[in-house]
Amino acid sequence: AGFWFVERLAEQYGISLKADPKFNGISGRGNIEGQDVRLLLPSTFMNASGKSVVPFTKFYNIAPEAMLIAHDELDMNPGVIRLKTAGGHGGHNGLRDITPHLGNDFHRLRIGIGHPGHKSKVSGHVLSKPSPDEQVAIEAALDAAMDSLQLMVTGDIEKARSQINGFKLPNA
Repeated sequence: AGFWFVERLAEQYGISLKADPKFNGISGRGNIEGQDVRLLLPSTFMNASGKSVVPFTKFYNIAPEAMLIAHDELDMNPGVIRLKTAGGHGGHNGLRDITPHLGNDFHRLRIGIGHPGHKSKVSGHVLSKPSPDEQVAIEAALDAAMDSLQLMVTGDIEKARSQINGFKLPNA
């Protein structure tokens, strides 16, 4: 789900994403709402996201507090989205691989995908396509995040957080 958000950013703002083997990922640079930004989609396994994110942020001298990491969130239903700053990894293995190197002072866009019910089903759930209803809910949540993008990139994180965290699916 985090990739879907970054791909939306790239598409909406005309940012070309290209293979970037130096950082084990796909990256791009562009302008979003007047701000120079860099986008990264790690091509590592999620559990090894740090092998992509850490060298990327260090090379481009991106401070943790200037980063937004968009990721799926099992503990939230599809259609729920939250903007959070700092905190622990919450059991997310991608964040677990990043925080020892960069700390935890970055912003996170937590995109709900729901939990399959038992931990033995998590890998399959995360790697499979959502149901059509879940996909519609996730897309609506991503739209809400895109609507708050200007606030995020211009530094009004509190207002962006209020808008994003206040999002509710219609008829929910």
